[in-house]
Amino acid sequence: MHRAWIVAGVAGVAIIGAAGFRATPGVLITPLQEEFGWTRGTISLAVSVNLVLFGLTAPFAAALMDRLGMRRVVAGALLLVALGSGLTVFMTESWQLVACWGVLVGLGTGSMALVFVATVTERWFVRHRGVVTGVLTAAGAAGQLVFLPLLAWIAEGTGWRAAALVVTAAALAVVPLVWFLLHDRPQDVGRTALGAAPDAAPAPARPAGGAARRALTVLTGAARTRSFWFLAGGFAICGASTNGLVGTHFIPAAHDHGMAETAAAGLLALVGLFDIVGTVLSGWLSDRVDPRILLAAYYGLRGLSLLVLPSLFSATTEPSMLIFIIFYGLDWVATVPPTVALCRAAYGADGAVVFGWVFASHQVGAAFAAVAAGVTRDHLGHYDAAWYGAGLLCGLATVMSLLVARHRGAGPDAARPAPVAAGPGRPA
Repeated sequence: MHRAWIVAGVAGVAIIGAAGFRATPGVLITPLQEEFGWTRGTISLAVSVNLVLFGLTAPFAAALMDRLGMRRVVAGALLLVALGSGLTVFMTESWQLVACWGVLVGLGTGSMALVFVATVTERWFVRHRGVVTGVLTAAGAAGQLVFLPLLAWIAEGTGWRAAALVVTAAALAVVPLVWFLLHDRPQDVGRTALGAAPDAAPAPARPAGGAARRALTVLTGAARTRSFWFLAGGFAICGASTNGLVGTHFIPAAHDHGMAETAAAGLLALVGLFDIVGTVLSGWLSDRVDPRILLAAYYGLRGLSLLVLPSLFSATTEPSMLIFIIFYGLDWVATVPPTVALCRAAYGADGAVVFGWVFASHQVGAAFAAVAAGVTRDHLGHYDAAWYGAGLLCGLATVMSLLVARHRGAGPDAARPAPVAAGPGRPA
């Protein structure tokens, strides 16, 4: 077995944990509201801070992985998650929730976000890059699938503090695995990337300049290109319509209609199950189909499903809701592989860092949606306006995806000899 598969496996375990840790607040909103009397808008503020830091940490984490290595960054991120989740059991004020779950867990999970996927696949894979991107992205859905029902069951039976301590224990358990098996680069173990020519020159182990400086320099160059803004704008809407809205508010919205929280958490976990299938398939398609077309299709179909969702809620799980869950699950993060492919094709060696900034926009959109939906519910007594607004925004993302410039090295061009990689300062 090529060492790249072991690295990908360990990365997948860390990503599964990060996704489960980040999704936990959706299970805790109602218990926290009942115990402390905090409004959903107040609790959603902590979720919003978490989402913003989850995104804004990503480009700096990608640059930091170039300087310190993936192993150190990911191990440190897991320790931050464990600390943040563990300290929540002592909180008595809402600002402490923002500090623990918003800041500490946000920084930790952001360092294991999708830029980690882009970094692993860029360093360790030449062949099967699209498929591995899809599989590792789907690992995030697997984390949701594993953690949400378990944490909902624990929170309902033992209390939300027990659920928070389970997250702490799970994060600490992954640290030794990452430290001993997550190798930073193929040359560290005397290998080349999977599919690379035996005499291929290895990438520089440590790019010149500090991590923060490089992240900001790459952003400055990418921001001069049209494609960056279309990708970032579309991905902001992607975040608003997934993590921010559905990931945070689906469970309390279903509870508003009389559904038990454990049943709603099970439905959201089922989204994760079908997301695994959809994201792996999307990775395979990204090696063969123009990624711009894939993104447009994903956003358009997602928008239609969200426009229908308000009419599907009920106290029991009806067949129509199951159809939505399957359909929406297939599309949940299927947008990631084509977006990574477009960043890599347009920005070459800086593609992972550029994707980090695009992902930051994803989380800014998610944070805005998390707060906006919570405030909407507090003032109107229902979430309908939030679902309809997200559906319409997805239509805008469809148009933006089609306006991204086409580049060689993305989709069916990936297997052809590529020209000199476009730098962040070249027009896109």
